[in-house]
Amino acid sequence: MTRSISDFTWQLDQVHSHVGFAIMHMGVSSFTGWFSGVEASVVERDGELSLAGSVHPRDIVVKHEKLHGHLQGADFFDADDYPDITFASTSVSVEEGVIDAVGDLTMKGVTGPVVVRGRISEPTEDVAGRTKLGLSLAAEIDRTAFGVDWNAPLPGGGLVLADQVSVTAELQFVAS
Repeated sequence: MTRSISDFTWQLDQVHSHVGFAIMHMGVSSFTGWFSGVEASVVERDGELSLAGSVHPRDIVVKHEKLHGHLQGADFFDADDYPDITFASTSVSVEEGVIDAVGDLTMKGVTGPVVVRGRISEPTEDVAGRTKLGLSLAAEIDRTAFGVDWNAPLPGGGLVLADQVSVTAELQFVAS
């Protein structure tokens, strides 16, 4: 018997979920980081799927303590004044496991549209008998459109940071 997403209430599995980002740094390679705390929901009602999620700038994980502090300040996330980065879908379509969502991203007090694309699994029983659901999502955002516009010129031309940021989310949910 095939079960539908709407047959369950889903809770995010924190251990198996991850939101990360990558940004071109100095024109030579991508700098990556991730958020240690993730909140997310997936709900299907009357055949309509909705997605929502948030991360907290204070929970950003990068390999340099001084950079972590800089990212908390006004040059980047201004975490004291804007403690959450949120996404809420406005439309979601799924066809043969491919998910396309349009929604509102709010970061640093600015809300704007973002397109998210990826894959969604069917509800699947794991080895412990729990029903799981997986989402693999990706989006490209222009960080400057959300007020995250710090940059510096490089001596040979160009800028330290690109404007485009790749955001990925690997989310696993458990039926409750």
